[in-house]
Amino acid sequence: MGYTDGMDPEIKQRIIQELVPGKQISLAHIIANPDKILYTKLGLDPALDYSRSAIGILTISPAETAIIMADIAIKSAGVDLGFVDRFSGSLIITGTVSEVEASVRAILDYVSEKLGFVTCEITRT
Repeated sequence: MGYTDGMDPEIKQRIIQELVPGKQISLAHIIANPDKILYTKLGLDPALDYSRSAIGILTISPAETAIIMADIAIKSAGVDLGFVDRFSGSLIITGTVSEVEASVRAILDYVSEKLGFVTCEITRT
């Protein structure tokens, strides 16, 4: 029988997928004055003081570096950790707009200057 791709369908193939992460922050976003429902939908503590009106969202590769980002965030400003995932490289922080901005800036500066990461610009909504 002739196969158009030249492969016999009875032969099992093994596909190897490899993740080669770069050293980069691909998202650094600040949401100023988010609607209260966003806190709930993100699984953030609904008892938070909503006058602390900003959410910071960051993603990084390699993912384990999210632990370092979380440490820098809480040491650099009075933010609260909403979520940190060392498997996906995600970090969510909450606080005032100025606290969140200071934390995000401190994170970007550290990973860029000390770890040699490529960083993105901070975006805002």
